[in-house]
Amino acid sequence: MTNVYLTARFPRIAFTKLETNGFTVDYYTGRDLISHSKLLRKVAKADFLITTLSTVVDSEIIDAAPNLKLIANFGAGFNNIDTEYAKSKGILVTNTPKVSTNSVCELTIGLMLALSHREVEGDQMMRKDGFPGWSPLYFLGHEIAGKELGIVGLGNIGSELAVKANALGMKASYFKPHQLSEDEEKAQNVTYKPFDELVKTSDFISINAPLTDENHHQFNAEVFDNMKDSAFLINVGRGPIVDEAALLKALKANKIAGAALDVYENEPVFDKKFTKLKNVILTPHIGNATVEARDAMAEIVADNVIWSSKGKEPKYVVNK
Repeated sequence: MTNVYLTARFPRIAFTKLETNGFTVDYYTGRDLISHSKLLRKVAKADFLITTLSTVVDSEIIDAAPNLKLIANFGAGFNNIDTEYAKSKGILVTNTPKVSTNSVCELTIGLMLALSHREVEGDQMMRKDGFPGWSPLYFLGHEIAGKELGIVGLGNIGSELAVKANALGMKASYFKPHQLSEDEEKAQNVTYKPFDELVKTSDFISINAPLTDENHHQFNAEVFDNMKDSAFLINVGRGPIVDEAALLKALKANKIAGAALDVYENEPVFDKKFTKLKNVILTPHIGNATVEARDAMAEIVADNVIWSSKGKEPKYVVNK
């Protein structure tokens, strides 16, 4: 028998595909995250591991699974896995890029609109106190058309976000370590700016980059000091890219106009002081939490297990 262990409940399509292809499937049934100690026990007989990006798969976990052939990560990121150690053991690691692109972009646009039109603040006010009635200067926000969106990280998600932003009348600029060619920039209707310049000129900044050693706390107190006091920060990338303590201070001091966070520095733990601020929107890491995106991700991880079991190279290997 070939054993597959899943570290969480996944969309049904993953189970159906695996069971149809003769795999013995076991999975973690808890609603919280699986503990490291429990995963150590569960992977002992696993030939294949399908894991969420919130579950750490370190060298200890890998060593506890002597039969492991593939780690299929359910998410575009993979910094939760010791990919180099897996490679040294001959274990492939895959992820699920691209299929969550549209979902994350839609959430980002929604957060921009909600911040600029003060939608969450208005909803909370209506639920608590109601409002005194319409008047010309009451509860004003801003339109996003004509504003500059600075995109930090122009991969699949950042590129699609630029398309959607342009369609809404925004100007899209971007920063990434390697600038696109002039033809690529024209095709995507984006303008490259060095990071320091992008920070100073953007009305909205969306973080869409993967986490690296270089961009840990890239958004710190100095960056917030250099942003427009009317600017909004949106993080749908990775939590540790933002120094949350510095962000909290900047928001309290009105150094920037507001922020929307879908990812957190130490998630699922986050600083509850953010909940006291009216100019902050907090969402529980739901960037790709749509039926469409999650089903597509489930298909990828299941297919990768199936192909790998047949001696074929799976898609989206990240540690060749």
